Amino acid sequence: MADAADTTESPSYPMPRTCPYAVPDGYRELRERPALAKVRLPSGKLAWAASRYEDVRAMLGDNRFSSDLRHPGFPLLMDHQVPAPEFSTSLVGMDPPEHTLARRAVAGDFTPRSVDRLRPRIQEIVDEYVDRLLDGPRPADLVDAFANPVPLLVICELIGVPFEDREFFLRISFTVMNATTPEAGARGMAELMGYMDKLVTDKEREPTDDVIGRLAARRGEPGVPDHRDLVAMAFMLLMAGHETPANIIGLGVMLLLDRPDLLKTLRDDPSRWPAAVNELLRYFTIAEIANSRVALADVELGGARIAAGEGILGLTVAANRDPERFADPDVFDIDRVEQRHLAFGYGVHQCLGQHLVRIELETALATLFARIPDLRLVEPVEKLRFKEEHVNYGLHALPVTW
Repeated sequence: MADAADTTESPSYPMPRTCPYAVPDGYRELRERPALAKVRLPSGKLAWAASRYEDVRAMLGDNRFSSDLRHPGFPLLMDHQVPAPEFSTSLVGMDPPEHTLARRAVAGDFTPRSVDRLRPRIQEIVDEYVDRLLDGPRPADLVDAFANPVPLLVICELIGVPFEDREFFLRISFTVMNATTPEAGARGMAELMGYMDKLVTDKEREPTDDVIGRLAARRGEPGVPDHRDLVAMAFMLLMAGHETPANIIGLGVMLLLDRPDLLKTLRDDPSRWPAAVNELLRYFTIAEIANSRVALADVELGGARIAAGEGILGLTVAANRDPERFADPDVFDIDRVEQRHLAFGYGVHQCLGQHLVRIELETALATLFARIPDLRLVEPVEKLRFKEEHVNYGLHALPVTW
């Protein structure tokens, strides 16, 4: 049983990819080790890394691991990711029973039935941005013109953020998620949280018919988040509701334009889009850093002893390519039988908005390829710029024409 005294050299995290369709080589090496190993974070601290499917799933389902971002042992990549003391840590950084109450307060807006009612509006937003794409210059950057604004507008409407602030959110979300210095990250976080604080205050004074407005109108009721927690919830919903679908749309368009045979299959049979989206989520697995935890007690996992107070990363990108779980895991296969991946996490923190993300992706991709049948890449995949240095994988830009 390995423990904290091991002297094995710790690789750095995040790890680079050698192919846009492959997981980092270092992930495979971690998965093939007999026991969990440690990695070195950008902060300089060490954390355990779980890379096998069963280990990641077990860790995410074990209440001896905490999501509390303020715990001194939590494996933050950079220290600026801890919210300022005047703000809560949001659902992502809460543990039961606080997490249970906060999630229950907002869960009704994200059930499959509730989200399904949003389909017509999501379709309108997608059509609007396809229109803009068609009316704009060629070539166009699909990331800037389509992949980023579509999910941002959807989540802004859902939580009641004025869409005229979209440019602010595009800029600030990129800064917060991809800051290269603690100072830049702290400034971005303070700016965004300050905006959210004002947004919630305004809704408490004059409630609106949206997720945050309806909660603001119920302030003081048992189980309803107070002002501080509502600010954190608005922040979490905005960031999570934009970052994941935006990156998957860009990567999905790239992959399908690079695979014309597969794209033809989907055009010929649109009923297969849900399966394609599910496989895209498994194949690329964007937001793995949300599956970080800190041990509250000594825990034996994956052949290692995780001591109380030590941090651990759940590398869902690696877990979703684990050959012990998925046959030919590096093959993109929409006919895959086993599709219970970990792209949305697992356990009590499984992504609240997963149904919304699926509908957004299905609508955006199916509509884009149906309305622009001759869409094509301007340059080969190997020349594209990827977010290699960022936690959330994606494309910086995707030049396309038609």
